Amino acid sequence: ISINVGGFKKKMRSNTLLRFPETRLGKLLSCHSKESILELCDDYDDTKNEFYFDRNPELFPYVLHFYNTGKLHVMGELCVFSFSQEIEYWGINEFFIDSCCSYSYHGRKMEPDQEKWEEQSDQESTTSSFDEILAFYNDASKFDKQPFGNIRRQLWLALDNPGYSVLSRIFSVLSIVVVLGSIVTMCLNSLPDFQIVDSNGNSEEDPRFEIVEHFGIAWFTFELVARFAVAPDFLKFFKHALNLIDLMSILPFYITLIVNLVVESSPTLANLGRVAQVLRLMRIFRILKLARHSTGLRSLGATLKYSYREVGLLLLYLSVGISIFSVVAYTIEKEENEGLATIPACWWWATVSMTTVGYGDVVPGTTAGKLTASACILAGILVVVLPITLIFNKFSHFYRRQKQLESAMRSCDFGDGMKEVPSVNLRDYYAYKVKSLMASLTNM
Repeated sequence: ISINVGGFKKKMRSNTLLRFPETRLGKLLSCHSKESILELCDDYDDTKNEFYFDRNPELFPYVLHFYNTGKLHVMGELCVFSFSQEIEYWGINEFFIDSCCSYSYHGRKMEPDQEKWEEQSDQESTTSSFDEILAFYNDASKFDKQPFGNIRRQLWLALDNPGYSVLSRIFSVLSIVVVLGSIVTMCLNSLPDFQIVDSNGNSEEDPRFEIVEHFGIAWFTFELVARFAVAPDFLKFFKHALNLIDLMSILPFYITLIVNLVVESSPTLANLGRVAQVLRLMRIFRILKLARHSTGLRSLGATLKYSYREVGLLLLYLSVGISIFSVVAYTIEKEENEGLATIPACWWWATVSMTTVGYGDVVPGTTAGKLTASACILAGILVVVLPITLIFNKFSHFYRRQKQLESAMRSCDFGDGMKEVPSVNLRDYYAYKVKSLMASLTNM
């Protein structure tokens, strides 16, 4: 019979097609009427006995090779999704793909290679950041109707967007130095060489470190008040996570100050002094202030926020494994090992083993216990590795998205007033939104 695929003509033997009767071309041989033939092809010339198919002629040689050899091969430059649709049309199953191409084909189909994934991630980062850019411009436009709007807008851009201008870079460097200095001071203050003991035997803070601490608190307070004073919307100011971190970095100091004053005025409330000691340790959370100046830390926070399903799966897998291996270890070791004599103690051992920490404080002594420990460690490695790829992909996406957003903000030049929003490809943005809608409908 004669086959015409998009202008590519080829004559094929009937016995070759009969080797695969379930394919589209194989079914043509069993048709006895023109109507049944037209159900399988786009057109038919009975005078020439030619079947016409309106398909891609460049992919048809792969189909011919399949009929001749019984194997499918996929070249690296082909689009796997287009190839999959093409062989599905011809009625050829994917399991006919030869072993030399199968792994690469299914890998590219399920998860595109790193280069294509990065390109797709960059495109999604551009479109998904568009909403945030509009929100940024919406906030910037609020200054036009406020007193000293242009000055306040320039200060807001300098304080809230590190790297926007020379002033913002200087301010960012000073803030980082103060944060690191505060953390280093707290660490040095814990060393015995820098501790001062009073007449009552109580340790006091070195006056030099106290000066550094007060300077840091003054700087952090000034920083928070300055950002609040130039904020475009006072009501939404503390809804921002970074502003809450700034607030939490100075609250322990002022609460400690109030507690100490209360304790001095009312000795009966001496137990409140312990609260002050706990609050002093909360100064370590000031390190989170670096998130304002670090793209990586903000991306990590966004990843943890939107990876709760993956983190939940990880905790679920760990809890199941810990429950199983702790009971098995307890059953085997309870009579010969005091460290594994109770199930809660076995929980601790299973947790340390499955997370591959391995303190070695409790170890099984019997052969069966060691085999159980080996299985627990191997299961822990598999359980921890499974969600890592998903979380890493999300981190890469949010990191590129954050870099794109920062680049767009730094390119903004408002001057004496608002200018146009940066040019954005609305076609790609619309396509991205439609793609998200179709994905949600497919899941439904």
